[in-house]
Amino acid sequence: MKGFRNAEGKPILLAMVKAIQDNKAYLGEVDGLIGDGDHGMNMNKGFTMFGQRIADRAVSFTQGLDELGTLLFTEIGGSMGPIYGTVFTDMAEAGEDSDIITLEVLASMLAAGLDGLYDIVDARVGDKTLVDTLFPAKDALAQAAVEGKSLAAALEDMKAAALIGRDSTKDMVAKFGRSSRLGERSRGVLDAGATSCYIILTAMADGILALKGA
Repeated sequence: MKGFRNAEGKPILLAMVKAIQDNKAYLGEVDGLIGDGDHGMNMNKGFTMFGQRIADRAVSFTQGLDELGTLLFTEIGGSMGPIYGTVFTDMAEAGEDSDIITLEVLASMLAAGLDGLYDIVDARVGDKTLVDTLFPAKDALAQAAVEGKSLAAALEDMKAAALIGRDSTKDMVAKFGRSSRLGERSRGVLDAGATSCYIILTAMADGILALKGA
């Protein structure tokens, strides 16, 4: 697998939508343990709206990411709308000129998304946020590109790294958001943002892998 056509990336976007819809209740439960419990509801609202808007239209992978990001940024409440909105729109901008989304392009897109996030939040690895999932996922893709791996192999590496990153948040103390008020009591629970980020990245990877001829 060398890559996939940007113009044929709509199924990947729809896989991401379905993954959030399927995990709405789970994300709410995770968030409810140390947060306000609305993460699943807000994410589901945004992704479902996006899915409805592109249902009858042809959209490329990067065009869809830009539309999704803009929707989340402007129409979804809470802290995660602007956060995911920034990640997706910056990812889209980094890949919008590419007809073929290769491993190198995808790695640069994920890196751009993380860089954009760093511009608006102070959270870094170890602070119990989605950064703990996104950073190792980004690194896994970059390393796979350096090693000359196939896109398929790189995506499996990314999923594995994202899972480890998500799970690492369980033993962390929250430094940002509502859960940070709990101090040590926030330890022992997964971070909701890190969890949704894992779900999204896994769905994205599986959507790419499912494309015929990719």
